[in-house]
Parts: sequence; structure tokens; C-alpha cells
Amino acid sequence: MADRERRSFAAELAALVGDVQRRSMSIDSALSELVDSAVRHVPGAEYAAITLVEDASKVSTLAATHVHAKVLDEIQERHGDGPCLSAAWEHHTVLIDDLGGEQRWPRYRDDALRETPIRSVLSFEVFDNQKVLGALNFYAERPHVFGDDALDIGVVFATNIALAWTMLRRDEEFRSALASRDVIGQAKGMLMERFGIDAVHAFELLRRLSQDSNVKLAEVARQLIEAEHPRSNS
Repeated sequence: MADRERRSFAAELAALVGDVQRRSMSIDSALSELVDSAVRHVPGAEYAAITLVEDASKVSTLAATHVHAKVLDEIQERHGDGPCLSAAWEHHTVLIDDLGGEQRWPRYRDDALRETPIRSVLSFEVFDNQKVLGALNFYAERPHVFGDDALDIGVVFATNIALAWTMLRRDEEFRSALASRDVIGQAKGMLMERFGIDAVHAFELLRRLSQDSNVKLAEVARQLIEAEHPRSNS
């Protein structure tokens, strides 16, 4: 890919990431849209997915364009190794030109060949926040399909998906914090009215309840509100 073409493509992708953020999409929906775009642009790719690794061993598929990708993640979790996990753990790009001759992950290889038609795999690390690792993966049913252009474009997508992940997580945490603040404020108001106490004492009461029950403050507040205004079963 020429430098001018690379810059134009990167700008187009950055605009897509910005549009995803402006629409306040959920993380799953936003990443699915980005993965759909990725598989259309990476030469040779037939399928794409994002593999999520939590607590070093729990593997899941965050977004995928085909069930084959999910099956391959299930195989990796089954054996605790594979190209996508190596990309996430070891912070590098993994290329399998022909799965039939792959020697690095024999158990993964054997099950992948038996359970899917996939022959080519290309994986990039996309994020690493200590507890959660991720890899962007491209797959094809023919061997030897991923050349230099696929590597170049894949890196651009991996970089922008990592950026999108960071922004979306930040926005989600911010919205969650606002929602928790509102719930805590409502519970404080209930306690102030019922017991004739001020806001400081109401918050202290909530805090003690949280500590005594070993339940998060926002959840204690939510439980108090639901107890005061139980939902109808009808």
C-alpha cells in the first residue's frame, strides 16, 4: 500500500471510529461495525473477529462476522493456546499461511481443521489493560491469502479498534457513574425524608450499609429504592 493510500485509508477509518463514538453505540455494536468494515478491506479475508481474553484463560468472541470465528475461539479456550491468544499475550502479529502445515499449536490445528474450513489466519493484538487482552483476527478458507497489503491494512484496523475500545469503555464507565450517582442521590433523599436526617448523615448510613453487607454502594441504593417502590408482578 502506497503512503498516500495508507494516509487516506487511515483518515477514513478514523472518521468511522469517530462516527461510532458520536452515535453512543454499545461496545458490542460498535466493534461489530468496525469488524464488518475490516473484513471488507483486508485483502484475502473472508471472516473477521475480535477475541477477548480475561483473567489469562477465559476466552470469548467479542465481535465476529461468521460462526467459524467463534468456533476457533472455543477451540483456543479448550486448549489454552492458539494464534489469537499468542497475538494477545505476546503483543505481536501472528500469521498462519497454511493451517494444514502449522506446527506451533498442534492441538488447536487439529481441531480447527476438523471443525472448520479455515486454512489462513492473521491475528493482531488490539488492546491490553492487564486484566483484559484482545486480538483482531482475519480468516480465510484458502491457504496463503494474506500478503503485505493485508498486514499493512490489518495493522491500521487493529490500531483504530484499540482506540475505539478505549473511548467506548471510557464513555460506558462515565455513563455508569452518572447512573450510579443518580441512584445514590435518590436513595439519600428517601433516607433524609424517612429519618429526618441531612444529606451527609444519609450518605454515611448508605456507606455503612454497603460496608456491612459487602455490597457496592450503588447496589445498596438500588435495593433500598426497589424495597420502597416494589415493582408490580402483574
